[in-house]
Amino acid sequence: SAAAAASAAATAAAIVLAHHIRRRRRACEAEVALDALWRSPAAAVVQQLECGQVTPAKLIDVAVRRIAATNAATNAVVTLCEERARARAASFAQSGGAPGPLFGLPVLVKDNQAVAGVRCTAGAPMHATRIAATTHPLVEALEAAGGVVLGVTNMPEHAAGSHTFNPVFGATHNPHDLGRTAGGSTGGGAAALASGAAWLATGSDLGGSLRNPAAFCSVVGLRPSPGRCPQSDAAPTAWRGRWGLGLHAVHGPMGRTVEDVALLLDALAPRASPLAAAAADAA
Repeated sequence: SAAAAASAAATAAAIVLAHHIRRRRRACEAEVALDALWRSPAAAVVQQLECGQVTPAKLIDVAVRRIAATNAATNAVVTLCEERARARAASFAQSGGAPGPLFGLPVLVKDNQAVAGVRCTAGAPMHATRIAATTHPLVEALEAAGGVVLGVTNMPEHAAGSHTFNPVFGATHNPHDLGRTAGGSTGGGAAALASGAAWLATGSDLGGSLRNPAAFCSVVGLRPSPGRCPQSDAAPTAWRGRWGLGLHAVHGPMGRTVEDVALLLDALAPRASPLAAAAADAA
């Protein structure tokens, strides 16, 4: 009868509506879970990785999504190496897990810390198309500790300056006020952390390049003692000798909290005495 047909149609519509509501609720719950992950401090996320509650591949998804949502405004991340990161995450899955203390956490590195096969410009037009042939010792230490390099952050040309802008990528903006500077020279890393696009980032420091942008963006940057974190011999000899940059310029960690910076420093720092390393370099 017509009444029976109408009742059946109404029942079918109610079932479809209920199914749609359930799907929408699950989607909202997933959104909340993703939001909780990018907002969480690195130390808490690493604990989840170690316990198997989340995977490196899932964190790459979260970070890539957050970069897509924020980077047009901040211009913090200038090169994304997502394919390389996913291949590394897949290798962890096949080998039974990533090593500690980072256990597969995605990390951003500064554009003067080379990653083999990835664009490395140092913010300079002369290197605008350069693809790194080798990997910086700091990045090697990072990856040996279970870090996954997801991308490269902006910096002033050759890291010279306390404001992050260059002719290759333009200026990085402070996530707290896009009309203001993120500082420098690790301004890209600080802006990425402050906007939730990364849990940890690396940088370098001669006269404040880790500390200044961290202060501008309300995150934490630490200048390690010379020799504590791996250095590169790529700087011109004249720079290292005449101006002492081989001793005074350092690479180091940046994070959203003191605990997170301590976590990254432990991952990056060799156990040798920094004074012994500096003396060996000077000799």
